[in-house]
Parts: sequence; C-alpha cells; structure tokens
Amino acid sequence: MVVMPVVNQAKCNGCGLCIDVCGLKAIVRVGSKVTVIEMEKCSWCIQCEIVCPTGAITCPYEIVFEEHPKTDSRSVLSPIAFL
Repeated sequence: MVVMPVVNQAKCNGCGLCIDVCGLKAIVRVGSKVTVIEMEKCSWCIQCEIVCPTGAITCPYEIVFEEHPKTDSRSVLSPIAFL
C-alpha cells in the first residue's frame, strides 16, 4: 500500500499554495482542486500540509522517538515512523 499526503477535496479551496511549495512537483491542480499525483516524487517534507490555509492536506504519518532497552549505562533514542 502506497501512503501519500491526503487532500480532503471538501476542504480544498484550490488556492495552489501547496503547488507553489512542492519543489518536486508532486501536487497538481485538477479542475478547481489540487491532488497528489506523483507519490514517487514526494519527499514527505510536509510543506504542503504546513501552508494549506484550510487544513485540507494531511500527511498520514508521524515520527516518534522510541527508547530502546538499555544495553549499557546510556539510553539510546531512535526515530520510528508510524502510519
């Protein structure tokens, strides 16, 4: 299953700010709304989600830090991506 930023078409006002900030051109306008068409190009920078004034774009993942069991006197933190 390919996971990509999701555009809620009901919230999208077609302003195009997300298109402007997507340096990889993974987002395009279709009619009066935008859509993500090139998942392979998406680098998950989340700039489209940040600039969307209506909150229509969401990136369905989050990065959390998980603490690993101690193997010595130090605790190790590593990033884990969850869908």
